[in-house]
Parts: sequence; C-alpha cells; structure tokens
Amino acid sequence: MTKTITPSPEILDQKWYLIDATDQRLGRLACEVAKILRGKNKPTYTPHMDTGDFVIIINADKVVVTGRKSTQKLYRRHSGRPGGMKIETFDKLQQRIPERIIEKAIKGMLPKNALGRQLFTKLKVYPGPNHPHQAQKPEELTLNTIPNGDK
Repeated sequence: MTKTITPSPEILDQKWYLIDATDQRLGRLACEVAKILRGKNKPTYTPHMDTGDFVIIINADKVVVTGRKSTQKLYRRHSGRPGGMKIETFDKLQQRIPERIIEKAIKGMLPKNALGRQLFTKLKVYPGPNHPHQAQKPEELTLNTIPNGDK
C-alpha cells in the first residue's frame, strides 16, 4: 500500500528566479512562468498547495507577440459605471503600462480561486532592467520561447 506524502514547509525550498522578457513571445513566456509559480516543475508538486517559486520578470516593455496581434489584440477593462468600458490595443497598453500585459497573461493561466490569488502575489514584473530584489539573490533563468523556425 502506498502512502501519500504532503510536502511540509521544511521540504519546500522556494527559490527566486529572474527572467529577462526581451524578445520573448508573450504566451509561451506566460505558460512557463505559470508552471514555475504553480510548482509544476518540481517533484514536490501538490495541486492544493503553494509549492511554487518566486519569479521576477524584467524588461517587460520588450516582450513581443507574433502576427498582427500588436494591433488587433484588445485589452478591456470596466470602471463599473454605465459606459465605463475602456478598450486598448496591445501597442497602446505596452507604451502605457507594459507590465500589465504580462501580469494579465500569467494570471489567466493560474487557478481562479484563493490559491491562484496567493500564487499571483509571488510574481514581480518590472518594465526596465532594474528590480529591488537583489537581496533575495535570484537565479537567472533562460527560457527559449522562440520556435525553431522563427528568428
């Protein structure tokens, strides 16, 4: 008979990862980061627990999308008032608040419950190359989000 082992806080080793989003594809980057936040890249993964790591993303203003998504992809938000719908394209939002694009893509790939909200707090996104998390000694992680055919 096998026994189920639930990871205890002593077993969980939460690391900090630093990811440079320069010239990375938005969806592929978001997918990999969501896996790291969730802890699916570890053998101690447990679906109902926070077993993931912290992720710092820098250069969020340099993330790219393929095709005509930069002009056709729309981001909507609503103020809650009548007529309060605001719609922006990818290009305009990238000029205004580039970190929101990555945050929204990753948040959509996390669970829609209290665990997902807790996991989302472990994501830190910055538009430029500077971040205030030097004390955590983040480990630099290189992701290859560009398919073999594209350059």
